[in-house]
Amino acid sequence: MSLFRRKPPPPFLSVVIVAAGSASRMEGIDKQQVRIDEIPVVVRAISSFDECPMVAEIVVVCREDTIPVYYDLVREYGLDKVASVVKGGGERQESVFNGINACSEQAEYYAIHDGARPLVTPWEIDQCIRAAFEFGAAAVGTPVKDTIKVCGGDGFVTATPDRTELRAIQTPQIFAAGIYREAMELALRERRAYTDDCQLVEKAGHRVFISPGSYENIKITTPEDIVLAQAILAFREGGMEPWQI
Repeated sequence: MSLFRRKPPPPFLSVVIVAAGSASRMEGIDKQQVRIDEIPVVVRAISSFDECPMVAEIVVVCREDTIPVYYDLVREYGLDKVASVVKGGGERQESVFNGINACSEQAEYYAIHDGARPLVTPWEIDQCIRAAFEFGAAAVGTPVKDTIKVCGGDGFVTATPDRTELRAIQTPQIFAAGIYREAMELALRERRAYTDDCQLVEKAGHRVFISPGSYENIKITTPEDIVLAQAILAFREGGMEPWQI
């Protein structure tokens, strides 16, 4: 009999990459397929998880007409953990649910990540996964830099929250499968739609831990974000000084 105990395998973690958004704020450009240093945005996002040893599988959610394009990208870039590419929905929540339903039945945790966030780092992913394993629900976030004002319908300020308690929430957002499915079923029963998966889970009565993120983990939303992403990559690769970004 061995004197050494084998470590139990890590929980089965399925990743849902959400890339079904419209190009309404990108002047008609598909932001997920924009190339930054010759690599499509969505490929950078998928690769960050494909290379993570704690990830068991990846499901990509996109518009129906781009499914063949995404399968071609998966093959071209050797993204071995991508199990399937599925059709998105009319709203983000529907797209995420489609992705969740396409995940393996073995999934013990779901990680949800925006396909338009290409610069998430292995460290951010690792920290968020570990927090989710410990607390059941976790998301990446950063302290808010600006003072935030709550305004009424007439445009006047009604409140000023304490900035030290505010966080800007990014992705990944990671949840125990049971917690997420409970929240998903509740939202479907109540016919409620949320733009954020943390809010979905919070409304079902669960707490979400905020894992430390980075201001570089930007979401490509407008054409200016592409320029910023290129500058961040250049800085990371040593081609620019910090003040040049």
